[in-house]
Amino acid sequence: MTAQEVIRNIRNVPDFPVKGIQFKDITTALQNPDCLKWFRDQMVDLYSSKGVTKVLGIESRGFIIAPAVAMELNAGFVPIRKPGKLPAETVEISYDKEYGKDTIQIHRDAIGPEDTVLIHDDLLATGGTMAAAIALVRKMGVKKVYVNFLIELEGLNGRAVLNEADEVTTLLGIEVNE
Repeated sequence: MTAQEVIRNIRNVPDFPVKGIQFKDITTALQNPDCLKWFRDQMVDLYSSKGVTKVLGIESRGFIIAPAVAMELNAGFVPIRKPGKLPAETVEISYDKEYGKDTIQIHRDAIGPEDTVLIHDDLLATGGTMAAAIALVRKMGVKKVYVNFLIELEGLNGRAVLNEADEVTTLLGIEVNE
């Protein structure tokens, strides 16, 4: 499986969630076991020597690959969720998005100063959600913060707001209107 073969498995959905947006739907790639394995294997290769102790997945598409990568890295999995979804005491951060304001939370006892974390999400567009996630875990005093996306929408300059991460990687670069 090559990167170009994986890209051919990603569906474009025009005008979703609002008119003018060309949504990159990874569910079609995830239906293909070769693509699914490619995503996991690429991430494991990138992070196997980094000392990652926890892999954090951002709700909801970050939950798909992150647990499989965590198992391969012998690390724990930690969900970053929207308010009201986590049952124990949480730490939260609110932030502005393209379409309004949002909040994300993590369990207060999920990570700490002994952890090196990998925060994963499916797609980097403008970077707002990931920037908030980085700020959230930095508040909790972790050692290092690595960030990974399956896809980066090139031309939107989302990396510019992720400067608090120790490293940012993406597996695939796709033009916004491609």
